[in-house]
Amino acid sequence: MTDASASPATTNRQSTVHHAVHEPHSKKELAALGLGALGVVYGDIGTSPLYSLRECFGEEHGVDPTHYNVFGVLSLVFWALTLVVVVKYLTFIMRADNKGEGGILALAALLDQREGPARALKIGVPVLLALFGAGLLYGDGIITPAISVLGAVEGLGEQSPALVQLIVPITVGILVGLFLVQRHGTGRIGGVFGWIMLVWFLAIAVAGAPYVFKHPTILKAVNPWYGIDFLAHHGRHGFFLLGSVVLVITGGEALYADMGHFGKKPIRWAWYCVAFPGLLFNYFGQGALLLEQGKAVTHPFYNLIDDRLLIPMIILATAAAIIASQALISGAFSLTSQAVQLGYWPRVTVVHTSHKAEGQIYIPEINYALMIACVTLVLAYRSSSGLAAAYGIAVTGTMGITSYLYYLVCRRRWGYSMGLALLLFIPFIFVDLGFFSANVIKVVEGGWIPLSVGAGVFVIMTTWWRGRLELSKIMDAGTVPDDLFLMDLAGNPLPRVPGTAVFMASSMDGIPNVLLHHVKHNKVLHKQVVLLSVRTENVPWIASQKSIEVKDLGEGFFRVYARSGFMQTPDVPKFLSRCASKGIDWREADTTYYMGRQTLLTSGKVRMAKWRKILFSFLSRNARPPTAFFQLPPNRVVELGLQIEL
Repeated sequence: MTDASASPATTNRQSTVHHAVHEPHSKKELAALGLGALGVVYGDIGTSPLYSLRECFGEEHGVDPTHYNVFGVLSLVFWALTLVVVVKYLTFIMRADNKGEGGILALAALLDQREGPARALKIGVPVLLALFGAGLLYGDGIITPAISVLGAVEGLGEQSPALVQLIVPITVGILVGLFLVQRHGTGRIGGVFGWIMLVWFLAIAVAGAPYVFKHPTILKAVNPWYGIDFLAHHGRHGFFLLGSVVLVITGGEALYADMGHFGKKPIRWAWYCVAFPGLLFNYFGQGALLLEQGKAVTHPFYNLIDDRLLIPMIILATAAAIIASQALISGAFSLTSQAVQLGYWPRVTVVHTSHKAEGQIYIPEINYALMIACVTLVLAYRSSSGLAAAYGIAVTGTMGITSYLYYLVCRRRWGYSMGLALLLFIPFIFVDLGFFSANVIKVVEGGWIPLSVGAGVFVIMTTWWRGRLELSKIMDAGTVPDDLFLMDLAGNPLPRVPGTAVFMASSMDGIPNVLLHHVKHNKVLHKQVVLLSVRTENVPWIASQKSIEVKDLGEGFFRVYARSGFMQTPDVPKFLSRCASKGIDWREADTTYYMGRQTLLTSGKVRMAKWRKILFSFLSRNARPPTAFFQLPPNRVVELGLQIEL
């Protein structure tokens, strides 16, 4: 059984669905799912107008708001949204679904779907890249709440300079409150997220529309020549300005990651009907304002708003920023859960906050780590402009990795020719690497933060995988073949007591060490013995009727093979209850579960770096107990201690 391996992801964010949804069958269902997608999928990208254009024309790294520069930057903004969101993600990447689910780990799992018992994904370059990309998403997850809420609250400075001193304290208070309510779940308020974001997109469109109508020539910026000429004219500075332009597409990865919760069609319709028009009206409105007022514009977004409506807009912007933050927080919970199930993260405490929605989870360890990181960033940088230097490199890195994995899917899963696959891959990676390279200059100024987080998560994931692999080899080496053990038992019978004993087994062959340890010391067996192996498959969901296989070994022994998807939480009692029709007489009150409690010593001869042994030992000691992870009743578990040298 993968007693340490497993649980993740799904970038669930706020969905109230149990698994990958089917495409809607009616306009009403399409509208409902599309509204939900607005609140979950487009929160991050929807709040980008708060700070993105301001960074492009900011004093430190931006350009002067001349007629030529405004048209050039707006052209880059328009084509960034079009090429990355519309063409890459909505048109192509979303075709690569893993049983309806999306996201970088689900995409990696799609490359490694084999029949038979599943293991953690086979380590190779694609999976290593996916793990690093997952790590970068954590880096994105600590920056997005900080920059979104800061960007919204900074509107107070436009209302009155005297309020500037309150921006950081208010931001910290909002973030702390947001993280503290996570344990209560977001199901009750999640239903209104879509409506708030609908109002938000309508509001930003209405704010920008008057300036677009007043200066309709601004629409000429859709001509890609303006962007190309801008880059050619400004040279190196123009190229590095792409590091600010990329802020308009942050959150684009959510389109793919949340596909399983809403379906492709609702996500696409929500984009084309609401999000895209709202963003374009606002960006072009900000551009028209810059054309009209030039350097007199201090905050392109809030300067669009009439003074009488500034406070309501600040409140609405803060609500939208909270929703954007919630999406990243929930996504971090889901990503962690997926990584655990696939065998790349230590077991953590997964609390289901809804009895109706399996995907709504809360992980306190991740929650408080994110809270501390977000508050620290706000106190350290104190402005969205400061945080913008740290933003973008994580997003573009993940997007580039996604493009490469999609190329491999085209070749290995779909059988595309090399030419056809490269025809898609080269334009995608050209854009991704262009944005990533433009963000490299940010490394010293703050880009090291998401890179450090990504590297740290990557080290933890690979160390946990390697440690579990080596530990499994040691445990398997001490097993006894089924036939040999049962023959010996038949010839030298042990006393049998009433009830059922369940021994967790990491392998489908051989008698597990825990059972041998039990026989050696207690010299007794239950009347019925179940050897249970739980495996996480590289697919999101396993139907209940297909999740159990039972083999009668004789002498009252049964081997049970239970399968779970990487978006499901294994529940051993539930698995056993399904065995009643397969020859096992299971009664919960008469069942005892036997687990091995392993004490790891780092003085062994396993070929593994000493620092990795120490880290793996630390992670093992602090991982969630398998008793809780597998939903075992605590008062029916017996743990047998084992010392293992790595």
